Amino acid sequence: MVHRVLIFSWITLLLLAQLAGAARLKEICDLRGAESQDLIGYGIVVGLDGTGDGSKSRFTMQALENMLQKFGLSVDADELKPKNVAAVMVTAQLPAFAREGERVDLTISSMGDAKSLMGGVLLMTQLTDRDGRETWVVGQGPVSIGGFNFEAGGSSIRKNYTLVGRVPQGGVIQQDRVGSVVRDGRLLISLREQDFTNSLRVMQAVNTAFGEEIARSLNAGSVEVQLPAGSPSSERVVQMISIIESLEVELDQRARVVINERTGTIVIGENVRLSPVAVAHGNLSVVITSNQQTSQPAPFSGGFTSQDTQNDISVSSDEARLVVLEDMVDVNGVARALNTLGVSPRDIISIFQLLKTAGALQADLVIV
Repeated sequence: MVHRVLIFSWITLLLLAQLAGAARLKEICDLRGAESQDLIGYGIVVGLDGTGDGSKSRFTMQALENMLQKFGLSVDADELKPKNVAAVMVTAQLPAFAREGERVDLTISSMGDAKSLMGGVLLMTQLTDRDGRETWVVGQGPVSIGGFNFEAGGSSIRKNYTLVGRVPQGGVIQQDRVGSVVRDGRLLISLREQDFTNSLRVMQAVNTAFGEEIARSLNAGSVEVQLPAGSPSSERVVQMISIIESLEVELDQRARVVINERTGTIVIGENVRLSPVAVAHGNLSVVITSNQQTSQPAPFSGGFTSQDTQNDISVSSDEARLVVLEDMVDVNGVARALNTLGVSPRDIISIFQLLKTAGALQADLVIV
């Protein structure tokens, strides 16, 4: 029996470039005052096929008891068997300009020791803001988990994660939310990724579009836009926002190499450069061989047959190659240089880490 241990595993390499180009402000900026609001609530999912919370989930039984009391039923929490019921947390996002009667999606997450939420129905649940003072949404409806989980005879089969689901359009907004994007006669644009160069370019794009100096860059993440004197109508404000959202700017992006060590995925940005450097690399393979040996006693000796295992370990290493990496002008040059080494993604991850340590990698190294 041979056990082969490869120091470097072969996983598909994803080598992508962040393509520089014009981007609309709608994709890279947000308007202060137009943010959504997070809501949360505690609810109960019923109708489960024996996959609900166990008796150790006391909060589930307490919630059941409180709910039944509202219907005039007096029960003892210790007598409840909540196998078909699960306690869940319900979350949703309230749009900035939500109106009463509109619907939002709900996300359902199990709190107890339930095995699956498949087939369950969320009972009427109130969702409040972080202060818990106002009820913004009331939700109810069948839970969709996008998968299944079956168990029988000690065997189980599961598709996707079954303890988190959604109730599409299951929440009804209870009151209007009056958002305001105008503050002291100004609009405030927030860049999703802070950068001084991009902030300046956003300011220039807005001033060019309106033909006057109405925008000014406050810092790397904010641009302020001055509205016309007086009190502009809501229609005029909406028109200005629509024009601003449609403007395009040439983004200046930081050079990055993003690495996911769990999957062996590598993403290399367009602006990545390498200083002149030499890289030597060789693959290492360890082979462990197990041999079973049997020892027989002499005839009529009264001994016993015994077995012994011997392990033979051999180590082999491919011939290391020294590759000189000269100045690279683009991401293609970096990719070609690494491909000449004939290494796997796991090896390339190690090489990038060493290049950064050596100061030869002119980019941010991000490991996720």
